[in-house]
Amino acid sequence: MRRDFLTVLTGWTELTDWAWSWLEDIGLLYHRNDQRVVVLEDADQFAAADQQVRAQLEHLRQRYEAELADPDLRQPQRKVLTSLQEHWSGLTVFVAHPEVPMDNNTAERRLRGPVVARKNFYGSGAIWSGRLAAMLFSLFQTMQTWGLVINKWLTVYLTECAKAGGKPPPDPERYLPWNMSVEERERLGPAKAKAPDPPDAAAPNPDTAETAA
Repeated sequence: MRRDFLTVLTGWTELTDWAWSWLEDIGLLYHRNDQRVVVLEDADQFAAADQQVRAQLEHLRQRYEAELADPDLRQPQRKVLTSLQEHWSGLTVFVAHPEVPMDNNTAERRLRGPVVARKNFYGSGAIWSGRLAAMLFSLFQTMQTWGLVINKWLTVYLTECAKAGGKPPPDPERYLPWNMSVEERERLGPAKAKAPDPPDAAAPNPDTAETAA
């Protein structure tokens, strides 16, 4: 929804102030929801933060209703606010379900890989290859969501396929991340940074050596 107001902001200079004020109001809603989410496990703090979110949301609802009632409202403004009104129920799902993000930015970022790939190799040349690509994209995204390195996971799984004579292993579900042990997931995750070596106690301190000399 913010994109609609950004479109007005960049497309109609005379409506810049109006669009900015809406973006600031929406930004405040994001801020208050961020504060609410971090106290999800604390009932008292969550109740207070939740009230702030609902108050800001009610302010936005009253604002778009009042502005839509203005007969002098410009067409770009009316278009954006009408869309906001029509999608209001979907845009506010996060209020009753704080585990739901306020936007779908995360989902869009997850789709970026397949979109870029499609541009690079012009999609799939056959139905079966398209289905295979879709399954692999879904599989790889699942592994990334669980914090696994795809190359490591593929190496382990395909090695087991090779041991099974080029067929899936007898228990393929064991290689799904939620069926792995914590230790197995850690082995297939990103390499941890190596701790620096402790200073050599036997090595002389240059500053001390100079002073002694």
